[in-house]
Amino acid sequence: MNQLTKERLRTRGPLLLIPDAVLLPEGVMESYAVVVSGDSFEAVGPAEQLERRYPHLRALRMPGHLLMPGFVDSHHHLTQSFGAGLAFGEPSEIFRRVWVPLEGALDEESAYVAAKLAALESLRGGFTTVTDAGTRADVDTDVVARAARDAGVRCVLGLICDDTGTDTDSAAVLERAEKHLAAYGDDPLIHPSLAISIPEAATDATLHATGLLATEARTVVQMHVNEHLAAIERSLLRHGLRPLEHLAGIKALGPHILAAHTTLLTPREVSLLADTGTAVSYNPVASAWKGNAVAPATTLAERGVRFGIGTDGTRGDGFRLTEAAEFAQRLAYGLATGDSSCGAGWTWLEHATAGGADAVGLGGRTGTIAPGMAADFLLVDIATPELALSWDLPWELVRRGNRDQISAVFVAGRLRLWRGLPTDWDGPALVRRAIGLARAAVARAPVVRAHPTSMTARNTTVRNTTARGTTARSTTVRNTTVRNTTAQNRSTAQ
Repeated sequence: MNQLTKERLRTRGPLLLIPDAVLLPEGVMESYAVVVSGDSFEAVGPAEQLERRYPHLRALRMPGHLLMPGFVDSHHHLTQSFGAGLAFGEPSEIFRRVWVPLEGALDEESAYVAAKLAALESLRGGFTTVTDAGTRADVDTDVVARAARDAGVRCVLGLICDDTGTDTDSAAVLERAEKHLAAYGDDPLIHPSLAISIPEAATDATLHATGLLATEARTVVQMHVNEHLAAIERSLLRHGLRPLEHLAGIKALGPHILAAHTTLLTPREVSLLADTGTAVSYNPVASAWKGNAVAPATTLAERGVRFGIGTDGTRGDGFRLTEAAEFAQRLAYGLATGDSSCGAGWTWLEHATAGGADAVGLGGRTGTIAPGMAADFLLVDIATPELALSWDLPWELVRRGNRDQISAVFVAGRLRLWRGLPTDWDGPALVRRAIGLARAAVARAPVVRAHPTSMTARNTTVRNTTARGTTARSTTVRNTTVRNTTAQNRSTAQ
């Protein structure tokens, strides 16, 4: 009997959950169960054993469901959700033309709503943790923290610490950084971190200082590194070194660094990442949408480089992200080498969960179904036509899974989403509120796009094609007339 109901899952107190299977580090385990107590897993093991061990708990049986870790988004920009569609078809370094102007147009209300909207999309896509790289909106970072907390998602919250090209005093930057790291010590969902937009945005002294602060606080410094060719060329002209090489040269790499994108890596730079323990966020959908190169994630995995998988705010669907992670490797590297596996399904599930948690500094807290770990997990319907005929569930989740199959999302032991809707706040009302605020924010933002909207481009193409066709027909008629006239003249002459 299926006892999977919202009311029973919302029960306060310990829960004994018995799905068809549980996804553990060692694989898919059938006839397993978990006990959720408070905000964490108390026990994980064979269902019969746990039922004997916890006779006072009423088991919730959930046939047709898989219990798996929630996805960890290792790179996001929560306050950019109002402009997600503005990035389509645009050339690289859109942060200069789209994101900086858009976030600069947000006030406190619109920044809160944009961040909460992004958090809702993430929860709907199975993400229980999002890693925000810091907002450029002129609001207190706590606005983003409040949005994530109110939505019910775990958040690694970055504070931007750039200090070059601005009037910002370096000492003031570091003072703000210390206050930020100390502000959320007792918060169950918000985990403070630091962020530097790109290496050239901070002085070498600040790169060092933020690293020391992050190491002491056991968190990470988020940074976009080796993402765009233009940034690499600027670094070569300034330092004679590529950005990642420069960070290594000033001894700024290490386990405290979360390097976002790294789409343009030399073999030596892969070695630098591996040797220093630096973590990476592999963002495959961002590569496809923004025209970047594709990070060599299969090579990173082979070399033991720590990495998670991030959306970069593109699309909040964890299953589609894992598919993109494998698919991008196949197109960029696998086809040319005859690699028909490209890491196999388990690689991408692992780096989207436990590997991602490790990369963002939460490896001891979330990302794995195990006793003592945070109860951040999904209940996935595997009785659907896409997944019911299972031969290799990890591969099938990567290739055929999608957010519609997620029945429930738990964060810190609490049911946060049921059948795509929040359980304790009004999701549709937030979406309606966001529509008006987004239109107003985009209207006042000095966004510069290289391309028109798709329908404008289509209509322009149709007009040009029609014009070319009219010209071609006119030319054909004119040439035919000339040929006929010439023939008539020849006939008369004869």
